[in-house]
Amino acid sequence: MIARSFSNVRQNFKYYCDRATENFEKIIITRERGDNVVMLSEAEYNNLMENLYVRSDPDYYNELLQSIEQLKKGKGQKRDLLDE
Repeated sequence: MIARSFSNVRQNFKYYCDRATENFEKIIITRERGDNVVMLSEAEYNNLMENLYVRSDPDYYNELLQSIEQLKKGKGQKRDLLDE
């Protein structure tokens, strides 16, 4: 995670957008008169939102954890995908 001033990010906007999207870097944009802002890629944002959603439902989250434990114990099953 890097921190850069608002004016620096404004002057080099494409560069920081590329760093966020290509390198999955988070950029803290510091502002003199206001709260800081974090820039991150849409992919990372979507991942965060999905994780929040999964963790907000205790039943679904526990089911997911149980599935992970089953896989770790070698109890997973290999299945072929169906072509439709």
